[in-house]
Amino acid sequence: MGEVVNLRQIRKRKTREEKQQRAAENRALHGRSKAERKREQKLAELAENHLEGHRLLPDGEAKPR
Repeated sequence: MGEVVNLRQIRKRKTREEKQQRAAENRALHGRSKAERKREQKLAELAENHLEGHRLLPDGEAKPR
């Protein structure tokens, strides 16, 4: 005789494997390392400071420090 198989367990295992595969694909597409996030944040801060340093103020106003 053949081996007895619980179909419910097989369906659950298949669903879990598909979910894990989808999660891996999403991590590859959307995931960024902590170093990448920090680098992008630092670049954004530098760009903002650069623009702020070149801002023109109306006559008579002092630059905030």
